[in-house]
Amino acid sequence: MSRVGKMPVAIPQGVDVTLSNESISIKGAQGTLVRPQHALVKVASEAGKLTFAPADDSAAAGAMSGTMRALVANMVLGVSKGFERKLTLVGVGFRAQAAGSKLNLQIGFSHPVVKDMPAGIKVETPSQTEILIKGADRQVVGQIAAEVRAFRPPEPYKGKGIRYAEEKVTLKETKKK
Repeated sequence: MSRVGKMPVAIPQGVDVTLSNESISIKGAQGTLVRPQHALVKVASEAGKLTFAPADDSAAAGAMSGTMRALVANMVLGVSKGFERKLTLVGVGFRAQAAGSKLNLQIGFSHPVVKDMPAGIKVETPSQTEILIKGADRQVVGQIAAEVRAFRPPEPYKGKGIRYAEEKVTLKETKKK
């Protein structure tokens, strides 16, 4: 059995968990997240904690219990505190501007790039070269950040492009004659 799957998930104040045969629904201050329940994992709620146990003795059930525990722990953290991803624009004339649920980027192309944000995702631009993507679902926040970064990933010679705030870009040396 998975070591991660053995640890219970604590449910903080203000978070409601609803278990059914098909899904797990978690509601908190940041919103509501729903995940289908896996057939190989038994989920139980007792004394403000969620426990996960494999339904049988197979290796797949043991592994899936740890996976479900990690996914549900991220759901609980997301609806209580939320997740955020920070991107930085590096380059002369590179600018970002948040307008409602749209992100307008000027990143060296002849046209501006506009990215629509899905429901539940907020985008902020504290400065013209910083982008903050916030939301309750960790997977969606990371996916949107990856899609924005893919418009202009950092190039290896000057380092220009969109990068994660904590990302280190190793610059290559130019060709010598």
